[in-house]
Amino acid sequence: MTPVELSRTVLRAVRRAVDEGELSVPVPARAVVTTPGPGGCGDYATNIALQLARPAGQPPLRVAEILRQHLAGTAGVADVTVTRPGFLNISLSDTAPAALTLTRQILAEGTQYGHGDALADRIVELRIPYDVRAEVVADALTRLVAAQGGRAEVDHREPVNLRPVPAPEDPAPLGPDAARWALLYPAAHDRPRITADHLVQRENNPLFRVRYANARTRAVSRNAASLGFAAEPGDPALGDRVLGAHPYNAAAQNLTPLLTPLLTALADHPRVLALAAAHRAPDRLARHLVTVADAVLPFLPAVLPLGEEKPSAAHRARLALAEAAGTVLAGGLSLLGIDAPDHL
Repeated sequence: MTPVELSRTVLRAVRRAVDEGELSVPVPARAVVTTPGPGGCGDYATNIALQLARPAGQPPLRVAEILRQHLAGTAGVADVTVTRPGFLNISLSDTAPAALTLTRQILAEGTQYGHGDALADRIVELRIPYDVRAEVVADALTRLVAAQGGRAEVDHREPVNLRPVPAPEDPAPLGPDAARWALLYPAAHDRPRITADHLVQRENNPLFRVRYANARTRAVSRNAASLGFAAEPGDPALGDRVLGAHPYNAAAQNLTPLLTPLLTALADHPRVLALAAAHRAPDRLARHLVTVADAVLPFLPAVLPLGEEKPSAAHRARLALAEAAGTVLAGGLSLLGIDAPDHL
């Protein structure tokens, strides 16, 4: 993991702590990671807890301990130690075991990966107004609650307890999938944009990126079958090589920096599903799917052999990880009620 990737990993830990209500702070634009100073340990250290302590209204050591819990177990992170006055000291690990375990779990559970029992045997009442956005949000929440073992009951009686900001106009002309995304992607307190931007097949359209990433994972599986090899979980960094220029990875020098954000996003999927259901916020799942898509797209050019290269154990492992990412994307879109086509 490079310092830049570790910085992003630290910021994701801050964002998770904020999402779960453990910290009430703005997520900073960057987290500085350096080599540990005197009294430190591990590969890198960050003073992010000292930076956030005052706005959080908590002692630096307490902030550091909160962040340590979110960093520990993250893909590529072997250990996190807190030292005074509030430094996080991070030891990095090989990504191979994490990739193997996570890939096997996702492929074994399929689109049920991330489903749990956080709301087991609970009935969640969703009382909504007669409004198209409220209906769509409640429909998505019904599936999310069921995925966590609960049951949602939707009706229109007062007092209303789920009232997302209505759409400014009828989303139906966008078509069913784009209309649902337009209504679900913004947080409930934000007004959705009902524009043709949701239909444009370009990188600046989040829905397109998610569906395109899913379709690309299916395409590499078909291409691998044509080359005579199939997915097999293993070490995707084996035989690490320069990937070369590509629209999604022009700056990449090797595979290792691409693995950490992908593994972290996939490992975070169960937590996101549980929070989306518990907080009645399908927008959290929608944004998470964009994170997964943006992490897998730069990785895909390394899946298939290039030129005279023969399929190897590394290619089979990369294919398995790509298929796992596609499984998460397809499963997440299904929970939102959006189609995940194999061809796009």
